[in-house]
Amino acid sequence: MQLSQPDFLVIVAYFIFMVLIGIWAFFKNKNTEDYYVAGGNLPWWLSGISHHVSGYSGAVFVAYAGMAYSYGFSLYVWWAFTIGITIVLSARVFPVLWVRLRKKYRIQSPLEYLKLRYNLLTQQIMAWSGVILKLFDISAKWAAIAILLNVFTGLPLVTGILIAGGVSLVYVTFGGLWAVILTDFTQFIVQIAAGLIMFFVVANKLGGLGSVFTFWQDMPDGHGQLFNDPYTPGFAFAFLCINFLSYNGGTWNLATRYISSPGEKQATRAALLSGILYLIWPLILFFPMWAAPLLLPDIQDPGQIYGLLTLQLLPVGLIGLVVASLFANTMSMTSSDINTISAVITRDIIPALGKGFKDRQLSLNLARVVTFIFTVLTIIIATQHEHFGGVFGLIITWFGALLGPVAIPMLLGLLPFFRNCNSTIAISSILAGLLAFVISKNIEMPSLAWEVGLPVMVSAIIYIGAGVIRRGKDAPQAVKDLHDSIAN
Repeated sequence: MQLSQPDFLVIVAYFIFMVLIGIWAFFKNKNTEDYYVAGGNLPWWLSGISHHVSGYSGAVFVAYAGMAYSYGFSLYVWWAFTIGITIVLSARVFPVLWVRLRKKYRIQSPLEYLKLRYNLLTQQIMAWSGVILKLFDISAKWAAIAILLNVFTGLPLVTGILIAGGVSLVYVTFGGLWAVILTDFTQFIVQIAAGLIMFFVVANKLGGLGSVFTFWQDMPDGHGQLFNDPYTPGFAFAFLCINFLSYNGGTWNLATRYISSPGEKQATRAALLSGILYLIWPLILFFPMWAAPLLLPDIQDPGQIYGLLTLQLLPVGLIGLVVASLFANTMSMTSSDINTISAVITRDIIPALGKGFKDRQLSLNLARVVTFIFTVLTIIIATQHEHFGGVFGLIITWFGALLGPVAIPMLLGLLPFFRNCNSTIAISSILAGLLAFVISKNIEMPSLAWEVGLPVMVSAIIYIGAGVIRRGKDAPQAVKDLHDSIAN
């Protein structure tokens, strides 16, 4: 079954609207502060929605949808619940610190403060590591949306990657953060509409709204449990730690949402809104995928389940809305990532390589060039995604395992308790975590929890352990001043 003409018209209308947003945002950007942090004037509700939807992409409807189909409710426990609870519990800590950093030090990139906190070498190691990490993560999202396009249209995967990546390439290069934020809000509206439609259609197919609570008894063994091997309590705990680091700023584009907030209360409200949405919305969004084994049993490729459900259950026109929401998810997340990575390259990496980028207009033009080049590289890697373990391998094992070693010294370095952790400790924790990742990829681990959690565990032990041991040591005055300035 292929998309009908009305479905294509819905998708085309969505893309036209995105282009118009990009054009509007192009003229709103006067300098790099506008381009990267919206001038520090991002309303809390837009920031919260953007922070929330930045955690979704087409990969959610491929890799995660496949896990929901194959393993059931455990997906919510180790993914959405761990995200939501970490955001809510830390809403008055890290969001506030990020805002204070922007106001005190005028940062536009989450890594700008690291040069003062540690030194230039530490900042550059973290910057380069994070940029390489995001090359793989964003590439996985292009591959995921291409898989969905293949289900709906029959397009080859490479063609789908080029279309999805090419559209975002134009959009994010011109628009900057304002365009990203407005895309996120549009994506949120489209996702809510498409998700609710799928929810009610599947519930009706199973016998009514009451089936939402009763269908689990007809599911395969283990699907209704909180944990379903290999997604064990240990795996959930590993992802809880990873998500704590990621959603408080270890994933740099999420830190940008807080950095761009006007004040501390607004940043905290944004975090609470995002966290509450994570606790509630995935229960509705993933219901069709959890119920899919009853509707479409014996699917050969679980990654195609959401696309197949859409094609079989929705009428003409509404299929186009769902496909548009999938594009919206991917464009929102990838453009958000790309915008922040461009900030890191422009603000942190390039100045360390050479000077001469002081002029405001030149800097804005440079920001757009960097954005363009980085996006092209992610598209190229996406065409080779199978060499890296497929979409699931890129998202879970590569991104999940590599994020922790980079994020630990970045986030914990904001806390006064660890002010005695110097650059040597920070670099050691990063390198040890990366070494643990290499070991986990080449030696058979006892479980998936060990494979994913080992790098972050090793990095945390070194950094936190050193912080405890060095509690009596004196910290450099510049580090003391930094912590004092953002502590009050």
